[in-house]
Amino acid sequence: MRQIVLDTETTGLETRAGHRVIEIGCVELVDRRFSNNHYHVYLNPEREMDAGAVEVHGITQDFLADKPVFAQEVDNFINFVEGAELVIHNAPFDVGFLNAELERLGSGYQSIEHYCTVLDTLKLARTKHPGQRNSLDALCKRYHIDNSHRERHGALLDSEILADVYLRMTGGQMALMFGGDDQTIENTGKVVFQENVRQPRQLKVIVCSDEELALHKARLEIIDQRSDGGCIWKNMDK
Repeated sequence: MRQIVLDTETTGLETRAGHRVIEIGCVELVDRRFSNNHYHVYLNPEREMDAGAVEVHGITQDFLADKPVFAQEVDNFINFVEGAELVIHNAPFDVGFLNAELERLGSGYQSIEHYCTVLDTLKLARTKHPGQRNSLDALCKRYHIDNSHRERHGALLDSEILADVYLRMTGGQMALMFGGDDQTIENTGKVVFQENVRQPRQLKVIVCSDEELALHKARLEIIDQRSDGGCIWKNMDK
């Protein structure tokens, strides 16, 4: 099973007001394991940004001025997500913005649901934790996921965090780890693929000393004598 954990950043909150997607971040899971691929792109929205949106994600109009427009990246995006299940927190928001972008391109493109199925982790969290706060930050706290490095929203960072939350919430693998300097995202506006590296946990093996083993056997002899030969641990050594 191939899943794409996805998040977007936008110029504002309403597609009806003409707001646009400015960042897409995707993390790939294959059979509930992190693959070596993810997709990340910044986009020039060709419009002004709401001041409130800049406060949330910190992405400025000047930064996006030389980035590609959605029409230039749409095929790369669809090729990456097609056939997968999209895992999105508050999916109607991101799906609504992506569909608005696809609709602007005309009849050559269909809605995102044509290319993918969609799982809304906010809806899932509300089912599992009714009456509780189920924001991404709240879920990180509930599932003991460190998001202290999340000073502002970012599509790729949030998709990485959501991947951890989703797997923990549904009982799967726990951690997403990147090696070396791969945590630094290149602000080039191009598609970025990074390799994730999982470090296997090294378990410490403690071996009994000869003295400890002798004391253990002596204790079993005492138990065996006091129980008229009923020491099951001693019999297991035979």
